[in-house]
Amino acid sequence: MRRTSASLVVGALVAALAWSSGPSSPAIALDPSPGVADLAQDLNQILADPRLTIARAGVVVRNAESGEELYATDAGKLMLPASNTKLFTSAAAAETLGLDYRFATTVLHTGRKAGSVVRGDLVLRGTGDPTMLAGDYDALAAEVAKAGVKVVTGKLVADDTWFDSVRLGQDWAWDDETAYYAAPISALTASPDRDYDAGSMIVSVAADGGKVKVSTTPESDYLEIVNKATVGASNDVLIERRHGTRTVVISGTVASTYSEWVAVDDPTAYAASLFREALAAHGVKVLGRTVSGAAPEGASQLAARESMPLSELLVPFMKLSNNIHAEILTKAMGRKVAGQGTWAAGLKASTDFAKANGVEVLNMRDGSGLSRRDGFTPASIAQLLTVVRGKPWFTTWYDSLPIAGNPDRFVGGTLRSRMRDTAAADNVRAKTGSLTGVTALSGYVTSADGEPLVFSIMLNQYLSGSPKDIEDKIAIRLAQFTRAAAVDDTVNRKRASAEQPGDLECSWLKPVQC
Repeated sequence: MRRTSASLVVGALVAALAWSSGPSSPAIALDPSPGVADLAQDLNQILADPRLTIARAGVVVRNAESGEELYATDAGKLMLPASNTKLFTSAAAAETLGLDYRFATTVLHTGRKAGSVVRGDLVLRGTGDPTMLAGDYDALAAEVAKAGVKVVTGKLVADDTWFDSVRLGQDWAWDDETAYYAAPISALTASPDRDYDAGSMIVSVAADGGKVKVSTTPESDYLEIVNKATVGASNDVLIERRHGTRTVVISGTVASTYSEWVAVDDPTAYAASLFREALAAHGVKVLGRTVSGAAPEGASQLAARESMPLSELLVPFMKLSNNIHAEILTKAMGRKVAGQGTWAAGLKASTDFAKANGVEVLNMRDGSGLSRRDGFTPASIAQLLTVVRGKPWFTTWYDSLPIAGNPDRFVGGTLRSRMRDTAAADNVRAKTGSLTGVTALSGYVTSADGEPLVFSIMLNQYLSGSPKDIEDKIAIRLAQFTRAAAVDDTVNRKRASAEQPGDLECSWLKPVQC
């Protein structure tokens, strides 16, 4: 079962003690009309929740068209954004790479091809495609076989040089290393399913007679499985990869089928192993070993695959808050803009995009928001949400945001279980964000008058009891907002509290889905 990172808990406690002064003064209405004054009063009341007494709360609400500020409290204070960081990454990617951008994976050979024999190396070259499945590597192997190749006298070369060799974010918690949502980043990788959780495998256990049966998705011998689990009356099982190794240890008791998504140690080696297995299945024998390296100039292409365009990838990326997509797109931007597939180059592309559009970026350390050193203000997020409305790619990007209360997993995304049967359902489109002691919700809502609004809610350093229902109450109140009159949202507030996820993005808590 997934455990909350110990280092994140400690970080939350330290941060809370450092900011243990009283809450900020309640905001006042920025417009004299009765509806705006009533809105300010209601939002102040919602934010008076005792869980926020020693926490920090920053909120801003604006008219999306005019930029008029309807409500603000600590809107200019630096906050941890968690996955609200992806708003910046995804928007910068749409602008920098373009919605038609595709990742290419190619197979090349060096030396000379004589009949069915390649007298040289076979090269598998990637550019970061997070949508590559085992079946896609099999299709590439089938193309190689179709080209008449049966024997490769040289090595299988895995070329991941499109990106640098830095695999993990510099601020990521070490005890998240084996978690699939913090998987290592590489230009050659593979996903186990169509959530496209690149760099991970699914390890499943099931009671089979008196023994525990173990299987993996995809089927592969890449991981070394140490099965210490026994059949029991209930599932109380831990599936965990040992740090820095390919060894997965399974312990505890198993009563029924249970699966865990596990990050691999080396995504390049993992992808290469899937390809080598596929080559063998199609009758292609590579005599040499598997190595890492760059394809030499003049290598000849044998097979190729392109990913779906970015316009389609935005859906699993944003709806399911996929961290690995964010980091791969960050490095892809760096490669395009500066010729360097690095975090530094990619983050500069993201921040340059923001600054060029008048959006302040205070500290962006990764593309996903896993870093606890990322820092944005509610005002900067609201400004981003406002300015991107004029971009030619806005509609596609807007459609990729999770939609409140919509049960379809690839429509409602991380908001599909929230704000159901309220004025916000199928109305609020917003990006969630969650780390231990951190939650955020920023996006768009249409008021009861049909007025388009942008909002950003950032709650930091709370100690217990997820305050996501506070976010929901605010979003519902905005959906009910009218400039003419007050509203009674007592029923909706109760509904907002009915079902709340915990301290991590619900889509990260597999196999349980929010």
